[in-house]
Amino acid sequence: DALPIYKGMVLAAEIGICIIILICYGASRDPGYTSVAIIEMIFSIVFFIIFMLQLDRSLTFIHWPWTDFIRALIAALIFLITSLIVIVRHYDGAGVAGGVFGLLAGILFAYDAYLTFPSLRKTHAPTATESPDGV
Repeated sequence: DALPIYKGMVLAAEIGICIIILICYGASRDPGYTSVAIIEMIFSIVFFIIFMLQLDRSLTFIHWPWTDFIRALIAALIFLITSLIVIVRHYDGAGVAGGVFGLLAGILFAYDAYLTFPSLRKTHAPTATESPDGV
């Protein structure tokens, strides 16, 4: 199955783009949104380790597809919002570059949420129900 390998590549790309954003915001005159890149990079590293070591199969008390979907969706929204703010407010090159990479990160995280969405539908197992007549 190639999906775990592809998921690992998407998570590695998320980590890489967060590092680039962190460098751009760090070089900017106003590094106000570096915490977004740091937090999302840490979340991506944690999920990368969990999925690559297949800990999601042994830690079954957490619904990993929903957790990953919510993580990616929130990250996409936060990156898109903060990047638009940075692009509008910053006038130095590093800040604008961080904003542009932030928009790309928002698109990448949205794509990750899109990839995760079909697994949410597959994991539901129907249960047997009893008819009201007791038959």
